[in-house]
Amino acid sequence: MEDYNKIIESLGVRFIKAKNINILKPVTIENNYDIENSLVLVNTGHLRFGKEKEVCGEGEVFFVPGGRQVTVSYGINNPISLSKDDFLNNKELYFQSYIEKAEAADSYSYVSFEAKAFDSVNFFASLDIPPFKIVDSGKIRSLIKGINAEVTSNSPGKGRIVKVMTEQLVVELIRYILKQGLFVEQFATNSTYFKDPRLIDIFTFIKENLGEDLSNKVLANVANVSEDYVGQYFKMLTGINPQDYIEYQRMEEAVNLLRTSKMSIREIGKEVGYKDTAYFCRRFKMMFGIPAGKMRRRESLINV
Repeated sequence: MEDYNKIIESLGVRFIKAKNINILKPVTIENNYDIENSLVLVNTGHLRFGKEKEVCGEGEVFFVPGGRQVTVSYGINNPISLSKDDFLNNKELYFQSYIEKAEAADSYSYVSFEAKAFDSVNFFASLDIPPFKIVDSGKIRSLIKGINAEVTSNSPGKGRIVKVMTEQLVVELIRYILKQGLFVEQFATNSTYFKDPRLIDIFTFIKENLGEDLSNKVLANVANVSEDYVGQYFKMLTGINPQDYIEYQRMEEAVNLLRTSKMSIREIGKEVGYKDTAYFCRRFKMMFGIPAGKMRRRESLINV
């Protein structure tokens, strides 16, 4: 339990967005993807997700870890199947936000958030767990509804309340995972490498130097191990090789810059370590399924 407390205490939680959505027309979004973690509460109707089309019904919650692709169907009858690119171009035909009460047969509420361990590691992405359904968790349902109510209110201090409630939501999510005995091996692995100061030094160095040389030789000097060993060491503890992790971190920062800055795509590519803009754009589209320019124009694949 002490290890889990250490992980929770290490997390920096940041609220991203929240909304209530009416489904105007049934739709399936192929290979839905977002950098942020999202919790989706089904208010009325149901949704289906994954290759097995698992059903998430009324009152249940669907969790999508940041960085995981998943096909999601919203609505009951014969949903039209769209690529995420096509959905983004026409999302107003399918989704409509509401404030007080759902008006459609299918509706949901969601909260998106960031949770980073030691201000460096996307915690839920590092677990490498699939999207999953949450049942019988009144606390998580209540927090999702409460956050949406605060976001749409004009009450003083709502930003502070949303911050506190989002932190509580993350803790309740972790408690639910542990109580249900989910992903035990992944949590055990995380507990191990979060105790290794050399690995934390590597995470921190990567975060602070995304635009610089991050070769295995450089990382070996940071961790004070040999260049031949550093890749094996990193993969042994995290399950991925360091260069794959670095690319994910670079793309995550690129998305952040696309959404929050006026930098050109060329400038953003250079900022996160890609000297060749064309290569950066190819890798970006390969990872997210849409061009960098379209990512700039959208907030979320499940936002309107």
